Formats: sequence, structure tokens, C-alpha cells
Amino acid sequence: MSHKIILDTDPGIDDAMAIFFAFQHPDIDVLGLTTVYGNVPVEMAAKNAITLCDLAGKNIPVCKGVGMPWVGPESSYAHFVHGDDGFGNINFPAAKGELDPRSSAQFIVDMARKYPGEITIVAIGPLGNLALALRLEPELPKLVKAVSIMGGAAFVRGNVTPVAEANIWNDAHAAEIVFGASWELNMFGLDVTNACPFSPEFLTQLKENNQKLGGFVHDAAQFYVKFYSQNRDEDVCFFHDAMPIAHLIDPSLFELQTGHGRVSTDPLNRGQTSIALPNTTASPDWLNAELVNVATKVDNERLTKLYLDTYKL
Repeated sequence: MSHKIILDTDPGIDDAMAIFFAFQHPDIDVLGLTTVYGNVPVEMAAKNAITLCDLAGKNIPVCKGVGMPWVGPESSYAHFVHGDDGFGNINFPAAKGELDPRSSAQFIVDMARKYPGEITIVAIGPLGNLALALRLEPELPKLVKAVSIMGGAAFVRGNVTPVAEANIWNDAHAAEIVFGASWELNMFGLDVTNACPFSPEFLTQLKENNQKLGGFVHDAAQFYVKFYSQNRDEDVCFFHDAMPIAHLIDPSLFELQTGHGRVSTDPLNRGQTSIALPNTTASPDWLNAELVNVATKVDNERLTKLYLDTYKL
């Protein structure tokens, strides 16, 4: 079964791995890349997306989206995780492609109108583009098939604050808007992404399977491994962003729980994603919130095999 997707992204090393994964799998049809600030500034995110498309030989639209949080000042960026260039400082030459003239939000709306009920929006960065798309087209939840995000931490601690994961923390007010819309929302947060570490041997195999795309990920991820391996006994890294795509390909890889979801926007708890599971509260503040499907378990072995097999295709 083929899945039409729009990939909303802030490349980013794990974004690159996810984008190449989506490009290579025969069940995924990427209609375009919409970019957002997050790991890097939005101008760099857009240029990086063009470079990844060029490297993969994909002639699809790339749009530039929001560069600021919905509320508050410009964000800081995760250069300490992804390098100054977003690609682990490997000095990969930037491609000279042209951006689609539409904003990321407008592209999302246009595609949803063109393919009503067919598109899954896969958002692997902060959620400002989706929030803006909802403002441009209030009927958007009726026009898309589903939204799958990499973000949040439902039942585990955060990675930016004790309660917040980076993508949601970066634009909590936008996330609150997205969580409050009446679409099918599937959340792949730190509950599963931090439960599936990848070794340097995985990166080596990725490169052996695909010298061009796997080799790029291998080289860029050396910087990433150094960050994640601090204060650990062994070298590891985490490819958070590919999991929503893996779920589209093989839902049996994951266990999901459904509950009412809220995003906190107060200064102390900014970006906290809280899920009220069935029969855990009688509060209308929670029961009136939209339902969210939250991934809570993942089959690491089978997921790893899917990634490696796809990079051989």
C-alpha cells in the first residue's frame, strides 16, 4: 500500500536519515518537503532539504516555512547536536536548487485540497507550519488522512527540560493548536525513540548497504554519536525522526495507546505533552481534549532490519 506524505522537517542528521528512508521505500510517496526552524534556522533547513533531494535524485517541491515560534522570541538551535551546518560539520557541498514559491503552510493546504483524504502529514520538527496551515484552512483536519509527529514525551522524562521534548518545547503554542485539531494524530515521542539506540556498527552497515545515501548518513552521524555517547559506556545515537514513517510502512512494529492529549504552554512546563488514558480522570478539561495515539513500545530488532533493508533497495 502506497502512502502519500508531506514530510515537514528541520534537517538535521536524523531528519536526513528519515528523508532518505522515505525516499527509498516503495510504499512511501513523498509529495514534498516543507521546512521549519528547529535543529537549524529555517533558511538552513530549506537549503539542507534541497541538498538532500539533489543527493537522492528527487525532483520534488521544497518549501520554506516558519522561522519563529508561534509565541515568543527566536529559538536557539541544536548546533551542538547536529553541527553548525546541520549535517555534522562534514562540509558537504550545498546543492543549487530552487525553493517552491509557496510557504510550507500553503503547500500543505494546496496538497490537501488536491488529494482530499489521501495525505498523511509527517511532522518531524516543531509544529509551526501545521499550526499556520490550520489557520489558513480551518477544514484541514477533514482534508488529510492523518498527522504523524515525532515529538513529545508522554510517560517518560523530556530531553530539554524534565518534562519537555525538543520539537514540542521549541513551539509549544503551535503544538497546542495542532493537538487541539480534530484529526487523527499519531505521536512518536521519546517513549519509543529513546528506547531504540543505534550503534556505530549500524551506521557502518547503512553505508555498506548504500554508499551514497547510507554513506552520507554514516559520515554526518559521527558528530551525532559523539553527542549522544557522552556519559555512556558505549557509543550510540538515536534516529528519532524515522519512526513515524516506519509506522506507516509496518504498524505492527509499535504498540500505541490512545488518550486525551494536552500541551502545556506555561513557562515552567512549556512543551509538556500530557496524556489522559481512559478512566484516569473525570475532569472536563481533559475529557474535552482531542484524542491522541501515543506510541509506547517498539520492536527494536525488526525496526532496525526495516531501516537496513530499505537502504539496500
